[in-house]
Amino acid sequence: MTMSIESQGDLAVVVLTGRLDSTNAADTEAKILEQIEAGRPRIVVDAAGLDYLSSAGLRVFLVVAKRVKANGGALALHSLTDHVREVFEISGFVNVLTVCADRDEAVSRV
Repeated sequence: MTMSIESQGDLAVVVLTGRLDSTNAADTEAKILEQIEAGRPRIVVDAAGLDYLSSAGLRVFLVVAKRVKANGGALALHSLTDHVREVFEISGFVNVLTVCADRDEAVSRV
């Protein structure tokens, strides 16, 4: 998996590509949490290139959501692929996390 982060003031846009699973979940979580600790509690995740999401990947989003809330921020994901959307729906995360159609909507929601 590859990850890039675009910082804009107190907002970080995280672009994920590939597979988010147990082999890279801890590193991904740590890098996103670094953004929050650096004063960017508003996190937008671009999941357009995310091909696969395991339960370890779901945990990353849950941990990040809790941390942003504790820091007065918010988390929104957008452009979920069909597979990732299905995982979110089956797990119920689509009802817990903010899922948006595109980046503009996600930015406006955080």
